[in-house]
Amino acid sequence: MNNRIQGTTSLVALLGYPIEHSKSPAMHNTAFEALGLDYVYLAFGIKKDLLKQGLDAMRALNAIGFNITMPHKEEVVGLLDEITEEARIIGSVNSVKNKDGKLIGYNTDGKGFVKALQEAEIDFQGKKIVILGAGGAARAVAIQLAYDGASEIVIFNRTLSKAQEITNTINNNISTTKAIAIGLDEQMLKEELKDSAVLVNCTSLGMKSNIDQSIVTTSDTLHEDLFVADIVYDPPKTRLLSIAEGVGCKTMNGLRMLIWQGAIAFKIWTGKDMPIDLIF
Repeated sequence: MNNRIQGTTSLVALLGYPIEHSKSPAMHNTAFEALGLDYVYLAFGIKKDLLKQGLDAMRALNAIGFNITMPHKEEVVGLLDEITEEARIIGSVNSVKNKDGKLIGYNTDGKGFVKALQEAEIDFQGKKIVILGAGGAARAVAIQLAYDGASEIVIFNRTLSKAQEITNTINNNISTTKAIAIGLDEQMLKEELKDSAVLVNCTSLGMKSNIDQSIVTTSDTLHEDLFVADIVYDPPKTRLLSIAEGVGCKTMNGLRMLIWQGAIAFKIWTGKDMPIDLIF
């Protein structure tokens, strides 16, 4: 950027902790500059006990909107003026629009994943999907896939109760999808994958801190007709994706999900389409 910030520049932000690793400032500032928008995106490290003050600051600074990342996605729900139905059911918010001082919460994580699937021309509607993990990302992805037409969702997690909480939410709110929770076991995973169209890793296994780890440890757990997605984007190829490619599966890492969830938030804030071809 060529020193384009001026007195008229509007603020968009990221609130979370830690935030040093985030790619969101680069993504959004590139888009703002490309479209000639007088906005700037900044990241603010807000510790957990200061979240309310962070929201008050966004109002006071008249920010047009902001992203919420860990560890605030769930806590922020009770501090906003309004949230969408999807965000209410998911139980977390990652994007907020400031409408004349009224903070409205959205969850674009699951929608970003669905857009990435559609971009890859993966037909998941009416199909069975298996999800690994039961954290906030898994919850958003599972519920959005159910909303958008998956017929069955099976969630594997080490702590069964966490997976059950998500499947109960789906079964109680989205009648068109059957959801099942199963404790983590690779042999049971293999059985469930036999008639599944998509496998999604929503755990942190495979990130740089545990780059050699994967819930799937043997290639015969997978089959070549399975589409394997990993929400991890750094490194670009996790051990899971390497195993899947060795079997002949089509694969996708988390970068397109990151871009699309950002693009959806960008549209909420600005009313304009993000020029995603310029991003990364």
